[in-house]
Amino acid sequence: MNINIIETPKGCISYCKYLDDQVIKTTSDFLEILLTCKTQIIAIDKKTFTDDFFDLKSGLAGEFLQKVSNYRKKLMIIGDFNNLMSNSLKSFIYESNNSGFVLFVENIELGIDLLY
Repeated sequence: MNINIIETPKGCISYCKYLDDQVIKTTSDFLEILLTCKTQIIAIDKKTFTDDFFDLKSGLAGEFLQKVSNYRKKLMIIGDFNNLMSNSLKSFIYESNNSGFVLFVENIELGIDLLY
């Protein structure tokens, strides 16, 4: 994992990048990221998450986002979410983006604009 620190007027962001073949599969994998990143705001590319994360029935997204809340962090998931098949996932993303703690955004600049 490579972590780049991006300084913004809304705070520093840890942008975590995995190698192309690495994905976050478990809550333990995700927790490692939360504990490794020293900033309150963490950005991760969509492709870094396993497909199970985006299948709400798996419960993985709920587990990950609970950790974000428990550790009082903010998370940006960077990627294209326009072609989602599941209405429940679309609703989940909409609600998350309104909370300000977990953002699903196309690029980091948009994420910075949405931060509280």
